[in-house]
Amino acid sequence: MKQVIFVNSHPIQYFAPLYKFLNKYGIKTSAWYCSDESIRGTLDKQFGVEVKWDIPLLDGYDYVFFKNNSWKPSHFNGFFGLINFKIIRKLFTSPKSVIIVHGWHYFTLLSVLLLAKFKGHTVCLRCDVPLNQEELKRGLKQNIKKFGLKHLLFPRISYFMYIGTQNRLFYKSLGISDKQLISCPYAVDNERFREDQISLKEVKSSIKERLNIPNDDKIILFTAKYIDKKKPLDLLKAFHQLGMKNVWLLMVGEGELRANMEAYIDENKIEKVLLTGFVNQGKISEYYAISDVFAMTSYIGENWGLSVNEAMNFNLPLVVSDFTGCADDLVEDGVNGYVFKTGDIDQLTEKLKMILLGDSLTWSPSSQEIVDSYSFKTIAQNLQPILS
Repeated sequence: MKQVIFVNSHPIQYFAPLYKFLNKYGIKTSAWYCSDESIRGTLDKQFGVEVKWDIPLLDGYDYVFFKNNSWKPSHFNGFFGLINFKIIRKLFTSPKSVIIVHGWHYFTLLSVLLLAKFKGHTVCLRCDVPLNQEELKRGLKQNIKKFGLKHLLFPRISYFMYIGTQNRLFYKSLGISDKQLISCPYAVDNERFREDQISLKEVKSSIKERLNIPNDDKIILFTAKYIDKKKPLDLLKAFHQLGMKNVWLLMVGEGELRANMEAYIDENKIEKVLLTGFVNQGKISEYYAISDVFAMTSYIGENWGLSVNEAMNFNLPLVVSDFTGCADDLVEDGVNGYVFKTGDIDQLTEKLKMILLGDSLTWSPSSQEIVDSYSFKTIAQNLQPILS
């Protein structure tokens, strides 16, 4: 059985637990990293604060960090922010493996995708581009990109690992055949979040008390960076329109739009809104545990939205914008939540009201039941056929 090697820009809090799981499942898995910024702790330009994750990112699997030869070294610095020449050398000295590369948006990642097949590796691309967002892009640059992907890059790739419906449609739009497509859904550590959901049930009232939220009041939860593509002001406007006295809006995150959000809250004298600032992985479950509905209001650039997966492990009903990448897969309209037209404040307000005021959802299947299929185990099972 071939080993699996994931090539990543840096250790990522959502991906590292997957690598640990695959090894436990019996699939020898390692990771090659172009940067150690998330281990050292660094300024996240979108959060606007220094971020160092408080969950283990290097446990349970083998890994290698490669020297970054870029003149502007950082995964925040665009295509040429990651240039790792020794990874290319490693490609040609390693046994034939299944190489899974997360995207083509850095020099190193693109180089691996272009060259790995020459050594006899099974080359897999796992990107998260959704078709419905790509279709909005126009112009010469987009045409050059499509030509390059279809005629230069994609012929050098063995398998395309799609994360969901829109990503699969993207590959199909560029002529990829079904036999080259493998479902490799975006997933979080469902087991960890389910354990948190159970253990926090008994302390929900104390968490609310700490936040000065009355125990009988309801909570709308938003967990994301305060940046343009997340559209946090849309949710603030909808909450203002909602006008329900026993409902709070809990916005977990940080970012450059904080000042705009605070100004909107002050100008409109909106009460019962909490802007928490950055919350690390070790504490995020507390906010899911006390909430009554989860909202994601994102626009172009939200290729999936893994916070939705997290919320579903707490069996929360969902209100998700139609340009959020996971909307087609994780939200069954009228069953476990609603999809609204991105940017439509009135529709967002109405969907929130429908959930908060009554039993408008059928809950068959539930959020937990749906997200069970978006799991590390599903990924492991779907990898098996290409490992021999």
